Amino acid sequence: MKEKSENTIEKTVRGSDQESGVSTMVTLFVVSAVQFLAPFMMSSVGVALPAIGREFSASAAQLSIIETVYILPFSLFLLPAGRLGDIYGRKKIFTTGICVFILGTLMVSMAPTMELFILFRFFQGSGGAMITGTSVAILSSVFPPAKRGKAMGVIVAFVYLGLSLGPVLSGFMVTHLGWRWIFYLGVFVELVALYLTVFTLKGEWADARGERFDVLGALVYCASLFCLTVGVLNQDKGVAYVTLMLGGLGGMLAFLVLESLTESPIFDVSLIFRNRIFAFSNLATLINYAASFGIAFFFSLYLQWVKGFTPQKAGLILIVQPLFQMALSPYFGKLSDRISAPALATTGMAICALGLALATQIGPPTPLWAVMVILGIMGSGFGMFSSPNMAVVMGSVKPKQYGVASGFTATMRNLGMLLCMTLITLIFHRKMGSQAVSHGSRELFMESMHLSMMIFTCLSLVGILASFGRIRSPRDTGTGNDSP
Repeated sequence: MKEKSENTIEKTVRGSDQESGVSTMVTLFVVSAVQFLAPFMMSSVGVALPAIGREFSASAAQLSIIETVYILPFSLFLLPAGRLGDIYGRKKIFTTGICVFILGTLMVSMAPTMELFILFRFFQGSGGAMITGTSVAILSSVFPPAKRGKAMGVIVAFVYLGLSLGPVLSGFMVTHLGWRWIFYLGVFVELVALYLTVFTLKGEWADARGERFDVLGALVYCASLFCLTVGVLNQDKGVAYVTLMLGGLGGMLAFLVLESLTESPIFDVSLIFRNRIFAFSNLATLINYAASFGIAFFFSLYLQWVKGFTPQKAGLILIVQPLFQMALSPYFGKLSDRISAPALATTGMAICALGLALATQIGPPTPLWAVMVILGIMGSGFGMFSSPNMAVVMGSVKPKQYGVASGFTATMRNLGMLLCMTLITLIFHRKMGSQAVSHGSRELFMESMHLSMMIFTCLSLVGILASFGRIRSPRDTGTGNDSP
């Protein structure tokens, strides 16, 4: 009788483990599939920029704003979205984000002017921020630390799948159907993602349930960051924008002070000042994306306006970088569960720096194979950096901080991309003024590209130094937990 009882208990436990395993894999699939959306909409529009510019008679600066205004809401809303998920449920915020993203994509597809296109693009990015701010936190809630690196590798692979398919499908649609079809397709894919989320993603995660959401902190944070960004983007237009930039910077400092005095802050300031691994990992994220994000933007314009390729051919060439990232991210994510994740991420940054240095030598006569080699190097570096870096961040905080940590790291990533596009916009303003990118302005465009790549190479070297700050010793074989 006793033996029968023990067998029954063993089968029950095994069944529970199997059910948990199935639930975990379903969660991984759904979250990864939804994470595909935001990068797909970003990379696909990158290839369509010349066509969009021709229809709306947009300048080079306006084209760069199209990408900037999509990234801006990610920077503004990722941290609040992550905190809302921790308190009220990560699945709720995740699902709401998909609905906002669908509506934003639909509005962009029908935009009649460049001004409305930019406005709707911002709304679309707001939904993407809610998705991104909670997805990694959901994975961290269901995967134990020993398997988290592998899970991060899978989700990063789906992100890069979106980046890979974006240029290819966009190039085909721009060439044969028109750029608006990018967004028509996007709406269909997003509706499928919403169905998967509602009907297959089971459970809810709210480890900080019952805590108060810091509304004042969220308003100060969003307003300060918005003023800082707008001021930086337009600082050459007069004293008013310089004042706005300085006011935004002061507001961010006030936000940190306010959060340190708040009982239930939107962001725990001690994560920066007392958690060395968290702080240096996020600094490395900020700098690496600020240095590397501009490659796709510049190469898209370079291939079409300087080399004379069609959007479809340019898209097929640009796919090289995300394909390398997609192929390598799961491998390095899994490897980071066994050896030093910080060391892997730092090596990835060094490889990116090499690719940027080579990009400073690109010119009109550069052979196509050389361009593809640079894209392959950048893809390899990012593949080695992304998943190990994210595993380090999530392994350095407590479960109730998963949403905040995920949102903050994604904010650093998007602030890095925003900083990159801001630098590009300023360089375009200085070098090209209001001229459109065309065959007649190729020389000025190449000067802008070379200057940008030199600045980005220097930034990347600084990022490598920041990444070294979190490597504790040669025997550091995991992500560790440096949380207070």
